[in-house]
Amino acid sequence: MAGGGPIVRVLVAGAVVVAAGLLGATHRHTWHPRLVIAAASTLADQPVHIEVTGVPPGRRVTLVSSAVDYRKAPWQAEATFDADASGVVDPGTQAPTSGTYRGVHPAGLLWSMNPVAGDPDTAALIPRFPQYAPSFVIGLAVYMDGRRVASAHLTREWMTPGATHRRLTLARDGVVGDLFLPPPGTAPHPAVLTFGGSEGGESMNFTAALLAGHGYPALSLGYFALPGLPAALSGIPMEYFAAAARVLAAQPGVSPGHVLAMGYSRGTEAALLLADLFPGLVHGAVLYAPSAVVHLGYPNGDAAWTLGGAPVAFDQIPVDQVSGPVLAIGGGDDGLWDSYGSSVRINAELTRLGNPYPHRALLFPGAGHGLGTFPYLPAGTSQLDPLTHELIFSGGTRPANEAAQLAGWSSILSLLASIN
Repeated sequence: MAGGGPIVRVLVAGAVVVAAGLLGATHRHTWHPRLVIAAASTLADQPVHIEVTGVPPGRRVTLVSSAVDYRKAPWQAEATFDADASGVVDPGTQAPTSGTYRGVHPAGLLWSMNPVAGDPDTAALIPRFPQYAPSFVIGLAVYMDGRRVASAHLTREWMTPGATHRRLTLARDGVVGDLFLPPPGTAPHPAVLTFGGSEGGESMNFTAALLAGHGYPALSLGYFALPGLPAALSGIPMEYFAAAARVLAAQPGVSPGHVLAMGYSRGTEAALLLADLFPGLVHGAVLYAPSAVVHLGYPNGDAAWTLGGAPVAFDQIPVDQVSGPVLAIGGGDDGLWDSYGSSVRINAELTRLGNPYPHRALLFPGAGHGLGTFPYLPAGTSQLDPLTHELIFSGGTRPANEAAQLAGWSSILSLLASIN
């Protein structure tokens, strides 16, 4: 500074004091860094707006996020920014100079978290299931010159106040799963029967809980690798899925005739078959990383699905009886199978048949098999197969998969809102 002494920055009780010697006179300006969160508690699929204010212009600021998964293993992300001329750091409009993500991403500090111990390419942050913990907390902290100057917490909710959960059992309900319902008195909405793929067990609880948070009754269904169910993806009766759809249709708050099937990966075969085989019961399908054909059982190689006790043919899945909307979401870098091409083929066949309901192939060239469902939770691009214990590359990149999740989830909510 011409004619003046050096600028001296001192951290005092959470405030950064900038003092400048000016030819015998001293100009002092006190800065108070604040971490501002637009909504500190929201549904876990909602956008976030994080901002740091009260920072000296041009100063370097590091934002750190942290969370723990269901095993209590810690995760963390960070991003370093230079404050703008107004003393503001806004990840929604500014790209970090360094950190766990690149470019402008309002929620980059969420989806770019890495496990503190472990390989981020093979890990996924899985919180406690929503029926046990209806929300989870993300810590946020602001650092300047290596010292923490502000902090806050962001609560991400799976269930809205008043929403309910009930565990379904074979003995009582004829199916196994977790039923999530909106608060009593919610106007009737379409319902969603959702299930995963070859991982078995239940992997769609969070999705079902969030759907209920938006007013849509949802059932996360298990169909193998759970007590009382087949041990592998082999010989699964399509009638079992139909029974689950009937259970869901009978719940309060379900719009009559509007139960949709949502499948992921191998589950898309069952979802599309269900919509075609039971058109009076299932009103269309949402297909994440789909197949357009029936594959063999896994890992044994026999029939995956049965109908009336007979194997469902290893052939293209028919769609001529589908009586509802179909949204097929595919990734062009899918490492497991050609979900991009399958999405195109399913949509083209519905068009060729003159299906009168809305149908669409939502395509993401850079995304992999992990392109669903809701956004903002970090996950790698490889996974350990729970049945074979082999490492599987699922394709895509974390930013591309996150972008697909964000756009795909928005499209699903728009589709559900359009059904009446």
